[in-house]
Amino acid sequence: MKSQSDQNFPVVRELVHFDRRSGGRTERVLFNHRGWVVTFFVLMTLALAWQLPKLRMNASFESMIPVHHPYIANFLAHRDDLKGLGNRVTITVETKHATIFEPRYLEQLRQLNDEVLLMPGVDRAFMKSLWTPNTRWIAVTEDGLDGGPVMPDNYDGGADGVARVRANVERSGEIGQLVAANYRSSVLQVPLLETDPRTGGKLNYAELASRLEVLRAKYHSGDIDIHITGFAKLVGDLIDGARVVAGFFVLAILISSITVFWYTRCVRSTLLVVCCSLAAVVWQLGLLPLLGYALDPYSMLVPFLVFAIGMSHGAQKMNGIMQDIGRGTHRLVAARYTFRRLFLAGLTALACDAVGFAVLMTIQIKVIQDLAITAGLGVVVLVFTNLVLLPVLLSFSGVNQAAAARSLAAETRQSRIERLLVRFAGRRWATATVLLAGLLAVASFLVSRNLQVGDLDPGAPELRADSRYNRDNAFVAANYATSSDVLVVMIKTPENQCSRYEVLAPIDRLEAELQQLTGVESTMSLAKLSKRVIVGMNEGHFAWHELLPNQDMLNAVTTRAPRELLNQSCSLLPLFVFLKDHKADTLGAAVGTVERYAAANGRPELQFLLAAGNAGIEAATNVVVRKASRDMLFWVYGAVTLLCFVTFRSWRAVAVAILPLALTSMLCEALMVWMGIGVKVATLPVIALGVGIGVDYALYVLSLMLTQLRSGASLQKAYAEALRFTGKVVMLTGVTLGLAVVTWACSPIKFQADMGVLLAFMFIWNMLGALMLLPALAYFLLKPVAVLTVVAAPGNQVPQPPVVRDRHTVS
Repeated sequence: MKSQSDQNFPVVRELVHFDRRSGGRTERVLFNHRGWVVTFFVLMTLALAWQLPKLRMNASFESMIPVHHPYIANFLAHRDDLKGLGNRVTITVETKHATIFEPRYLEQLRQLNDEVLLMPGVDRAFMKSLWTPNTRWIAVTEDGLDGGPVMPDNYDGGADGVARVRANVERSGEIGQLVAANYRSSVLQVPLLETDPRTGGKLNYAELASRLEVLRAKYHSGDIDIHITGFAKLVGDLIDGARVVAGFFVLAILISSITVFWYTRCVRSTLLVVCCSLAAVVWQLGLLPLLGYALDPYSMLVPFLVFAIGMSHGAQKMNGIMQDIGRGTHRLVAARYTFRRLFLAGLTALACDAVGFAVLMTIQIKVIQDLAITAGLGVVVLVFTNLVLLPVLLSFSGVNQAAAARSLAAETRQSRIERLLVRFAGRRWATATVLLAGLLAVASFLVSRNLQVGDLDPGAPELRADSRYNRDNAFVAANYATSSDVLVVMIKTPENQCSRYEVLAPIDRLEAELQQLTGVESTMSLAKLSKRVIVGMNEGHFAWHELLPNQDMLNAVTTRAPRELLNQSCSLLPLFVFLKDHKADTLGAAVGTVERYAAANGRPELQFLLAAGNAGIEAATNVVVRKASRDMLFWVYGAVTLLCFVTFRSWRAVAVAILPLALTSMLCEALMVWMGIGVKVATLPVIALGVGIGVDYALYVLSLMLTQLRSGASLQKAYAEALRFTGKVVMLTGVTLGLAVVTWACSPIKFQADMGVLLAFMFIWNMLGALMLLPALAYFLLKPVAVLTVVAAPGNQVPQPPVVRDRHTVS
């Protein structure tokens, strides 16, 4: 059986019969100087491998937040007045005895406090615990207001000293905040600096988390248990878990290698495909330290994606060369033929991948932008390693004759799967497929309307629910009224005006509204403290629990108020709102209440500004992610559509390529709803990556179909030829990559497990769309009136036979 593609690329058994000057300029430069090309790539790979030990893994607090959002801009503008309300670690020390008020516990707490205080990166002036002097009590006595540090200067560990500490705690208002209501644990609040004072560089969270674990091991005993939460500890756990990804990477290499070898039965070509894909990863990782970048837990999976994309494109090149060698073509000529056929399709596919990554740059969160740059580097590298280097290497090695003969034998007969797939290009199957796709699109769209932005689970959803971090977080939430999810409203006034009744009264009313929300556990502010003091000054009678317009009394409270309730110039008052969790609904209700109140009651001399605290930062992130999720889809689909149009020069062909991708995106969003996954920083890139990578399949299949259609073949014949030449490899890579990424479901990091499931789903569905929905759409859209032009690679001299016009023949 002699196919149309065979006529376009005649068999050349001896090099003397091949014109070395044929092909485009790029092809001639590469294949006429193969030795120099290979030498260049070997030297580059060795040079970049030398940089790998310099690659660091770390994360930055500010890189995880949208610093340009108004909420974050407000927080950063007043950061010096709000120490400890952004990036901090909370260490909770639990006793196994009746209460914390016993000498041994207090001594161990002191030792731990001193060690933590001296750790690099701790903002020591604002650290708070029972042993720090900024933890104070205040009481009304016969002589007026009295107060002092909770831990007396003359504490000696005796029974009287312990009793005095207990009395001070009870008068401090710290029960439920620094001390649990059941008196069985207390907290160290440890604010962190963004830079390490020893080095002047970014704080190393992996090192800090490791130090915290050393302290946990040191102080954990039969009497004491340590619970640690906070951004730094979370990042440390993510980095520890990310190291497990190396094992999944090795597993992915094994799965890919085994399946490619099973398909080809050729050891040398399989090794070359794997080695070129690994070289791309080496180049990518080696370039990162040269450009000043580090890996973080969110970009840890990008090298695998680069390897996966490389395997996909490499398998296509290897398959083309193997088929030509099977027909008797010399290995060098076969490599040049494959370069001509697939270079443009591969380049366009990689450009679409790059666009999918580049669109992520529009999201104003640095960790996502860094991921985009890291992935974009990998895609650029693949142009050299898998589109250029691999064909050149295969032109030297070729494939073994047994594998080539097996490929030729498989080429001459149509498998059962191919016969089944060809039916999708016929009327009956095409109609049923398009109708089914339409029903799936409608159903998935309706389900995806329930897709939420933000976290849908308490604790740290990046980790498993049973992880040590989430167990620690659950302990804090169960024992402290303040919780670990804090939204801070900043009330800005002129200097020295923050204690005026006209300022405190609106704050008191806002607190009352917030306390009506089911997601709010408690609040704290200078207004609330003033009401408590007024009760104390009136014999503790709660009938006086009101904010009285007595300015002298309010001024007296202000002078003795804890420093976290107002700044030094009395121009900023933080209102602490302690939430039961940081789910999207909880944050939305609290933020919405504050925004409505601020709009109705704010004025130039009294401004209610959002937001500080970890919950405020999370709320700002949700706003950015919500907007970016739709903008991102618009830009990625727009760019991919434009690239497809430049390649195919027909809106009909573009529709045939893009519509299966759109269906996969809608199905993916429906799957996220079913799995309880929200759109957030960790999952937002998956959608863009799925579109950029998924279009590869459609481009390879459709480009060959259009070449056949231009040569006069019918639609079913054209699709059969595309299946014969590239469809098998599309099936191979789709299934292989799906199997490889689904192994991530075993990762201890939940967001990586979620990414693995979602990417596997998108790989498989994009493959099915390219093999089933694409030919069905082609039946209805690729009509004679359309003028479809496939832009050939430079020098691709494809003869143009007379066009036979029928329903699915194109001119």
